[in-house]
Amino acid sequence: MKKECVAMLLAGGQGSRLRVLTEEMAKPAVPFGGKYRIIDFPLSNCANSGIDTVGVLTQYRPLELNSYIGSGQAWDLDYSDGGVHILPPYQSAAGASWFKGTANAIYQNMGFLDLYDPDYVLILSGDHVYKMNYAKMLDFHKARGAECTISVMEVPWDEASRFGIMNVDGEDRITEFQEKPREPKSNLASMGIYVFSWKALRSYLCADEEDPNSENDFGKNIIPAMLSAGERMYAYRFSGYWKDVGTLESLWDANMDMLSPASGLDLLDESWPIYANTRSSPAAYLGPRAEVRHSAFNRGSEIEGTVENSVLSQGVIVEEGASVSYSVLLPGVRVERGAQVRYAILGENCRVGAEARVGAAPEDCDPDAWGLAVLAPECDVAPGRKVKAGIMLNKRGEERAK
Repeated sequence: MKKECVAMLLAGGQGSRLRVLTEEMAKPAVPFGGKYRIIDFPLSNCANSGIDTVGVLTQYRPLELNSYIGSGQAWDLDYSDGGVHILPPYQSAAGASWFKGTANAIYQNMGFLDLYDPDYVLILSGDHVYKMNYAKMLDFHKARGAECTISVMEVPWDEASRFGIMNVDGEDRITEFQEKPREPKSNLASMGIYVFSWKALRSYLCADEEDPNSENDFGKNIIPAMLSAGERMYAYRFSGYWKDVGTLESLWDANMDMLSPASGLDLLDESWPIYANTRSSPAAYLGPRAEVRHSAFNRGSEIEGTVENSVLSQGVIVEEGASVSYSVLLPGVRVERGAQVRYAILGENCRVGAEARVGAAPEDCDPDAWGLAVLAPECDVAPGRKVKAGIMLNKRGEERAK
């Protein structure tokens, strides 16, 4: 059962910044890019990197995510001596508790890791869109005899305070780490992807659990403790496309990036495929009057109207006379005759009634009032209703503050 490296995928967060889209599902289960869900990216990266044993730590509304992952077959991760394992919180002799933080989530699953007795543990987040060869990062870690390696990238200075920020020496050994500093000293940001030598990490997890004042978090507790103890810690520089899709705006941006070859998010690259567990659907249908420009649409779609600069998931219907632009439509959305959807995210199985208006272009609004229009899954917009830019509706069609 011994494995050189086991991946632990943290997929239990509520995703509160995605608001109505995650009221009934975990953030990693949110559909993305017409065909995928967010969790497809780290799972596909594991498969492509040759890491065949993955623990997926779930917590918040895990049913849809667990059902989607299933046996892991869609990602070729259904091995009898490894594969994907769903790891929810559980009750032990000492009682039951939710994961208190990222470090505590791994601590509660040390038994799973000990089962495989790995030399290294790869810690991943379930809410990032990117393609990365983890095997190269692991080789970097081993070559330097590191106890901890953190994948990093340079971010704009005005965004640096949102991340864990580190300073490094000339060999990229980490000399200082700051978790979301108000005044960052550098713009070298943690991507939330870590390789640890398991023996060292295990001892720090146990010590952290015994500290009543700890927040049981990697960025706030484990990494600073290892740095203070003088452990060998290195920054692994990543230069490809990477986006944290934890906000509505970043989720929309990433979908739009998929339509732009210059963005770096190339999902047509056969050398590094992103796999998905997709259900069988008939071929997409384009009606005789349909107009589709610079957009992505999926199987099971029926397009009779106009679609431009948009991403449409499985089973989306755009009726004749309806138009959709600069929008992301999740599975099962119906836009009825004469309706208009502009700069919006529409949750699964929404209906936009005939002649309704959802969202608006920035140039048509007061710049201070503009924003994406967002509809919760199952939301029903009545025929003729106008939903202004920047407005969010819950599943009952009621306005919610952003």
